[in-house]
Amino acid sequence: MKRIFAALVYTALGAGAISAPSGAQADLTQAALLRTGDMKKLVFHEVPEAISTAAYQLADDAGEQTLEAYQGKYVLLNFWATWCAPCRKEMPQLSELQSELGGDDFEVVTIATGRNSPEGIKKFFKEIGVDNLPRHQDPKQALASQMGIFGLPITVLIDPEGREIARLRGDADWASDNAKAIIKTVIGD
Repeated sequence: MKRIFAALVYTALGAGAISAPSGAQADLTQAALLRTGDMKKLVFHEVPEAISTAAYQLADDAGEQTLEAYQGKYVLLNFWATWCAPCRKEMPQLSELQSELGGDDFEVVTIATGRNSPEGIKKFFKEIGVDNLPRHQDPKQALASQMGIFGLPITVLIDPEGREIARLRGDADWASDNAKAIIKTVIGD
């Protein structure tokens, strides 16, 4: 039975059942086929999904912004909280991914959702040695709620057109060779 299911999934992937931005169909299909270990939890959508237009707070009281600010690049958007034990483990891995792959085509964006004081977020980042990820906040959970974020951490992959193309519930080793290979495949690196 497992073989039949695997064959059906492989056939659907190969037939292009996973939609992608123009010109990137093969990249998403290939990325989906690369998933092993923790990355098996990364679910690519058959059809890209709209994302929220709700504003969130920028770090250091720099105002508000929406995810539209990232259009034109792939974004790995991580929802987390200072009280979340798996987030503490995952955040340095996201930092490593940003250090290695971040740039004009790809960025890791972190948003603390719910009750997380700016001081608590700064302390959290200092304790885990992360200084290259944003300390944005969604204190009233407007963005998280509109994006169906229930439980933490949840990481969403957004395409340059501003659509959700994949989602991973729970933590994962984003610094693994497998995670990096998937992201490189998606962004065409």
